[in-house]
Amino acid sequence: MKINFINIYNNLIKLTRNKSLYKNKLTNDNFSNRLTIFFFHFAFFLKKYKNNSIDKNTLQDLYDFVFKQIELSLREIGYGDVTVNKKMKIFVNLLHAVIQKIDSWEKLNLTEKNKIFSYFVEIDKDLSFYVSYFNKFEDYLLKKSFNYFTKDVLSHKF
Repeated sequence: MKINFINIYNNLIKLTRNKSLYKNKLTNDNFSNRLTIFFFHFAFFLKKYKNNSIDKNTLQDLYDFVFKQIELSLREIGYGDVTVNKKMKIFVNLLHAVIQKIDSWEKLNLTEKNKIFSYFVEIDKDLSFYVSYFNKFEDYLLKKSFNYFTKDVLSHKF
């Protein structure tokens, strides 16, 4: 099943690397902001598939796999054990905060959705771009099965 996890992770990374998410929008285009955008993708992904017939253990294994990949990335950047542990605690809390905020996403109005993005990501302008993007992403997830993301890196169009 790990091959499926790496493909899911790579598909989410590919979505996160979408140039339109960063071009002249972020105050600081850094690892932290990009990881936050990744967490939004991952949170919407978990939200969508937790209510389907996907086994909870599978989603927990995916969650663990994603954080193992993030830990490996931090180590490749050159952070030591103590720094990695501190950052991982921050990142876990960040993902949980994102999950909590988007839990009722479809019930929120545009202003509330804009506040979510301004709280988590340093955005110069165009908050509505991110709201529109993640509304489309949520619709995209509704049309795709979990197994769709277990395939090799796909071209995502929505």
